[in-house]
Amino acid sequence: MLLALGLSLLLVAGVLVGAKVVYNRAAHQPVSLSPVAAPDADSPECSALLDRLPQKLAGLRGFQRADIADPAPAGAAVWSKDSQTMVSLRCGVSVPGQYTVASRPTTVEGVAWLQVGDDTPGSDLASWYSVNTQPVVAVTATRNDDPTTALSAALAPLPQVQRTPAPLPLVALTADPEHPQDATRDVCAPLLQALPDHLGEDYTRASSDVATRLEVPESTALYTADAGEPVVVRCGVAFPAEYEAGARLDEVNGVPWLTSTTLANGTTAGTFFALGFDRVVAVSTPRAVGGTAIASVSEAITANLTPTSVQ
Repeated sequence: MLLALGLSLLLVAGVLVGAKVVYNRAAHQPVSLSPVAAPDADSPECSALLDRLPQKLAGLRGFQRADIADPAPAGAAVWSKDSQTMVSLRCGVSVPGQYTVASRPTTVEGVAWLQVGDDTPGSDLASWYSVNTQPVVAVTATRNDDPTTALSAALAPLPQVQRTPAPLPLVALTADPEHPQDATRDVCAPLLQALPDHLGEDYTRASSDVATRLEVPESTALYTADAGEPVVVRCGVAFPAEYEAGARLDEVNGVPWLTSTTLANGTTAGTFFALGFDRVVAVSTPRAVGGTAIASVSEAITANLTPTSVQ
């Protein structure tokens, strides 16, 4: 009986060891990476960076550098924890359109990292961009696997540059030419006061001091989040030129909204115009918080602006 028990334990141990070997082999098989736009991926700086990258990611247990399956994109590296959990690096990418004057990069060992969350429903991925290095490096991982501490030392030797962030959304829109600015300010003030301090769990309304420092236009509210594009609400803009009679309008809480078909380069935020009231209200919002933003602004509009007709 003891012999049988011993053989059973050996068998279990053998199965566990064998399973671990198979698991490790599967976890560290060559990884396929799709090509992305990376105009500087073939640069000497990217080549030198790849040579400096660590084999393991400090602070992220279990991640080991893996081979990339052919054809391997230039300027790329990957670390895998298992067959489903990975950290990928792309050197030589462009500065993301999400880098605006409202962005709040985090600096680690001299490298300024801008976190951009994936707004695909159900996704927990994020990308961190080194917005003050040349070339720019993007690292993608799950939100909980922040790779910036593990990789900043390797990026520190890259040349640093001072880039000008993009302006806030909606600042280029023309103000309503049919009403004096003072009148628009008076009409829009109650609407802006009625807007909430928070949108969803992540977005907080900027204080008046922050709005002044960022040169936020008059009659405008700004909301920011750590890993998302800003939400901007601007009251009293010109009637959208892209509107045509019979255009599709989506009603939310009694407010007809026109969805702009113009997308800014490198951004996933959408622009929406509230019509049918005595002032046109424009909203720029990323998809992840778009429903909450539009609903909140609609409530403020119906309570504070005067309805008109949309032709």
